[in-house]
Amino acid sequence: MNPIKVVIADEAGPVVRHIYLNVPHSSNPRPSWMGESVGWYEGDTLVIDTIGLNTKTPVDRFGTPHSDKLHVVERWRVVDQGLTLRVDVTVDDPDTFYQPWKTYQVYRRSSRSLAAEICAENNQQFEY
Repeated sequence: MNPIKVVIADEAGPVVRHIYLNVPHSSNPRPSWMGESVGWYEGDTLVIDTIGLNTKTPVDRFGTPHSDKLHVVERWRVVDQGLTLRVDVTVDDPDTFYQPWKTYQVYRRSSRSLAAEICAENNQQFEY
């Protein structure tokens, strides 16, 4: 088996990320909300490298501004005997931050069904 991409669907979407595996970034990716993500496996860890993010993409829940040089590297791995998915994130933007910074996100395994989130058109009530 030789997978060519990983697809991540966000329950709160409709956001779907396509991470192409074992390929280089484009020479000049067009800036977008999702950017351009490429990935590879290092043992049991999926590494996702994203560039080409536009300046409207939220980098955190506080609305911290950033430039179009934003570069995000995520390291996804299953921990806790398969009950938890941990994502270690490194954020770099030499035009905005003095140095790269790191954070993480933890997702617990659940047996509930995915829920649809419905919002009205032009809803300005954003929460992060």
